[in-house]
Parts: sequence; C-alpha cells; structure tokens
Amino acid sequence: MAPAALLLTRTAAATVAVACVLALGAMAQLSPTFYDASCPNLQAIVRSGMAAAVQQEPRMGASILRLFFHDCFVQLGGPSWAVPLGRRDAPFPNSTGAGTDLPGPDSDLDGLVAGFAAKGLTSRDLAALSGAHTVGMARCANFRTRVYCDDNVSPAFAAQQRQVCPVPAASGAGDDALAPLDSLTPDEFDNGYYRSLMTGAGLLHSDQELFNNGALDSLVRLYGTNAAAFSSDFAASMVRLGNISPLTGSAGEIRLNCRTVNS
Repeated sequence: MAPAALLLTRTAAATVAVACVLALGAMAQLSPTFYDASCPNLQAIVRSGMAAAVQQEPRMGASILRLFFHDCFVQLGGPSWAVPLGRRDAPFPNSTGAGTDLPGPDSDLDGLVAGFAAKGLTSRDLAALSGAHTVGMARCANFRTRVYCDDNVSPAFAAQQRQVCPVPAASGAGDDALAPLDSLTPDEFDNGYYRSLMTGAGLLHSDQELFNNGALDSLVRLYGTNAAAFSSDFAASMVRLGNISPLTGSAGEIRLNCRTVNS
C-alpha cells in the first residue's frame, strides 16, 4: 500500500471514528440512516477519503472490499446500495474464527457452500459476493498449485501465470509475486471475473469451483453475460453480508483508533 494512500485512509477513518462516537446513544440496530443526525456528512467523508486513496493506489478498492468481508463497511465504485450502518467493533479479535470460518483459496464448492450457509448466506450469495474478485490481486503462494496441477484450467492462462509464479518453490521463492484475480479487466469493477471463469481462467482453485460443471454454473453464466444482474445481486448480498451477527448498542465499541481497542 502506498504511504499516501495509507495516510488518506487513516485520516478518513479517524475523522469518521470521532464523528461516530457522538452517536453512541443512538438507536441500537443497523440502518442506512444511523448517522444522519450525529454525522450528516459521513457519506461524503467516506467517499472523498476512498476516492483519494484509490486514486493514489488502485488496489485500495479491492482491499476495502476484503475488509467488508472481514467485518467492515464502505461504499465505493461499481454497484451502489444503502449500507446499513451502526456495527460496533468487537473488543477482541476472533483469531480462531479467522482461521476456520473464512474460505481458503483451495476450498472446493461443497466447502464454500457450507461455509456461507453457516453464516446464513445462500449459494446465490456465494456466487454474487465472489464477484468482488473482479478487482484485486493474489499471491503466487495461493495460486501456484492451481496453475500447475488443476485439470480445469485454460492451458494458455496457466502458461501465462506460470511466468509470474515459477517453480521450484521449496525455499518460498516467488511466493509474493502478484497476479490479478480478474485478468480481463483487473482495475475495473465489472463482470469480467465471471467471463474469466467461463473460459477456465479463474486464478484461484476456489474461484474456478464456481464454474466446474456444478450447481453454480448457471449463475456464473448469468453474471458473465448480464452485468446488471450481477450488480443487482451483488448489492443485495452485500447488505445481507453486513447484517451477519452485528454488535449494536452497548455490545462492542466504536473505536477511536481502528488499530486498537478503546482504553
């Protein structure tokens, strides 16, 4: 992450955090209008901070989408939706949950479906939310096995990625090399991710599992040929994602500093 982008993001986050503290006595449920009275400029603050950060570092958009998946909120380019606000931060990180609940790059379809179902999300949510991989990068360590060993990968795509991710890797050489999750339009939030899957060019094993002669093939085809359908479903699924077991009211806290619990 570029220093300027990091500074802009932290500045925006700090500004919002201070404003958010003013709303501690507000209603204890998520709502798109949660901060309307205490911080009416919140949307403009977040949008401005994110626009500046993405301009300095295009990968920032993907980073924030991943943060949302890991329990955050934000609005940025691509589809728009009314984000339910008011989630509190947990007082302690759930390191066990981070290691067991989040899907890994080598997950198969059954594991992905089961993991999402455990959080109250459907297979359609899985297909739509995976579209967040239309932006962002992955480390060689997470896709080396895919491009060397999987039998459902496009030969041309595999050859291209092997140039980025060489072997042998016994010493970890090349593990940190990066490749775009969507090789068609890596810096645009669109349906290129699904079009890549339809040609066998999913970068991660878990990506290609969505289009591998299985139950989600039809949804991948829909999103790959109908960008409006993807945008609509992605927005709806992001709202459902944001409503997973939120801490509200006196449960949890709104941090003054995102990196540490309040003293």
